Amino acid sequence: MQTPLHHHHVALNAQLTDFAGWQMPLKYGSETTEHCTVRRDVGLFDLSHMGEIYVSGEQAVEFLNFALVSDISKVKVGKAKYTMICDPSGGAIDDLVVYRLGEKDFMVVANASNANTVAAELTHRAHGFAVSVIDRSLDTGLVAIQGPNAKTKLAKFVSMEIIDELKNYSCIETEIDSIPILLARTGYTGEDGFEIFASVDQIAKIWELFIAQQITPIGLAARDTLRLEAGMPLYGHELNLEITPIHAGLSRIVAFDKPDFIGKTALVELSSKIDRKLIGIELETRRIARAGLNLLDESGQVVGQVTSGAFSPTLGKSIAMAYLNSNIDLATAKISVDIRGNIEAAKVVTLPFYRREA
Repeated sequence: MQTPLHHHHVALNAQLTDFAGWQMPLKYGSETTEHCTVRRDVGLFDLSHMGEIYVSGEQAVEFLNFALVSDISKVKVGKAKYTMICDPSGGAIDDLVVYRLGEKDFMVVANASNANTVAAELTHRAHGFAVSVIDRSLDTGLVAIQGPNAKTKLAKFVSMEIIDELKNYSCIETEIDSIPILLARTGYTGEDGFEIFASVDQIAKIWELFIAQQITPIGLAARDTLRLEAGMPLYGHELNLEITPIHAGLSRIVAFDKPDFIGKTALVELSSKIDRKLIGIELETRRIARAGLNLLDESGQVVGQVTSGAFSPTLGKSIAMAYLNSNIDLATAKISVDIRGNIEAAKVVTLPFYRREA
């Protein structure tokens, strides 16, 4: 599939790649340059492959509280919540951002690889609730600008008063060049930034306006290293049906005090007997610890597995996220990574690897 901005990517000579069934820009030039542009200035992302599912009705809150792990009743109108939809065993079907557009109206944003699954699962779980679930993924375009200068660039099109009122994990309906948009402030890079949702027939105009402001387009390669530095999970790597929010260190998003939700029983049981935990590691080599490589202890026994790894342009070192057996003492453990037969020393570090200045 192609996003509404596909012809723009082609015109910019992007290197295209298949991602979750979509033809997406991997990079437009140097992925390292694109990465550093977001860290130091501002970059423009095409995210139109993401899923947007609208939930509305008298029992919208009750339904989402049953379907998702977080307490959606606490999300105020104009705010957003990072959450997950889990199966009965607690496994992550997908991680989501839920935006509350009105008292009884919500937008659920799903990862591209899981958008159809999430829409189908929410539709199935809605039986018995007075709600409607409508998948508008193919009707909705989405671009994002991320970086320390994102606010300044956005102010060319949206009043600074609106921008300043839009706090982190918030959203507001407004306009850019008379085009109706939903403006959000969440992000997936570790930098300040904004997401712009608009209809598929209008999103190209917004892209063109940002490009005219000399905002650099950024591909998926840099997006991945940016989110890795920020310690943000990627579905299919740090999260999947075999991994729960508890494993991923995300117990904080699970509302255990809710009367009931799908996966609650399993997550309650698991919380007291977790067998592995998500950690960050820095390597003493420039070699990259790719997903799937084994972590070893001093005796050479396998004690974990890498889920994501890359060379960090910001830190100038090789970093990775990995799951480590929970019986390993992080304070004293000597961990290494088996990189195709080369045993490379690694140091356990606190996530995230990178945190922007306030």
